[in-house]
Formats: sequence, C-alpha cells, structure tokens
Amino acid sequence: MKLTEKDAKFLETLKRLMESKDLWVELKPGQPSHMVLRGTYGDKVYRAFRMTRQGVRWRFLRIHNDVYVSAFTTILCIEQIFGTQLRDHAIRISKERYALRQEAMRNEFEAASAVRDGGEDSPKLPVSEGDQTKHPHHEPHESNMGDDAQPQEPRGDGR
Repeated sequence: MKLTEKDAKFLETLKRLMESKDLWVELKPGQPSHMVLRGTYGDKVYRAFRMTRQGVRWRFLRIHNDVYVSAFTTILCIEQIFGTQLRDHAIRISKERYALRQEAMRNEFEAASAVRDGGEDSPKLPVSEGDQTKHPHHEPHESNMGDDAQPQEPRGDGR
C-alpha cells in the first residue's frame, strides 16, 4: 500500500496535534499488538482534520497499522532472506523517490498557479476552431472515430 496525498496531509496534521499533546499514540498489547490513537476528539480535532472521529480513527488505523507495519513486515521478510546487505541501497532509492515526488508536487502546484494566474509561461491549451466554449481536451464524439468512419445519419424511427 502506498500513502496518498490525503494521508500525507493527515500525518502532518496529526503531528501538530501530537506536539500540542491533544493526541498521542499508545501500543495496545495483543496477538498481534497494534497502535491506537488516544486523546480528546473534540472540536479542535474535528476542525484540524475536517472529518469525523470515526474518519480520524479509520485513517490512523489504516496508515499506522496497515501501511506502516506492512512496510516493516516486508523489510523483515526480505532481510531474513538476503540479510541487511541491500538495506543501504533501498534507503538511498527510497530517499531519491521521495525527493522526486516532492519536487513533482511542487512543480504541479507552480504550473497550476501559472495557469490560474495566466502567466506568460502558462501552457496554451488548444481549443476547437468552431467552438471556444468546449473544454480543450474534450473533442466532439465524431473525432473519436477512426479515420474511415463516417458519422451516422439520424434514423427516421426516433432511435
């Protein structure tokens, strides 16, 4: 499982609330043990996350007990077979991928703001000649047909 953008924002908000001591994480023993989120789920938490208590609990459990723990389970399995000799490579690659993803997100936001603000460097989107109101990426249905296909004439029976 991979983290989504919503997951990343959730983690950032969770960190702020944990630093302010509104929420904390505890280990609940069992077979297997699991992490639980503790604290007061009042209005402050609702405003911070913009979701219900149940939504906060669900996302926490998914990220911390599914995604995070599964990643370590995978690592333990691989290292049991190959040892730790590949760990440095894996850490380097994961850091590079993370940095590339962060850069791509920054570029997307910069490109989106340039288009929104109508800057000179903003991409010029093609628009069909006859209709300036259509979305530039949606062409009429006939254009999606093959080169030799002809639009069908309406049938006289109403179908």
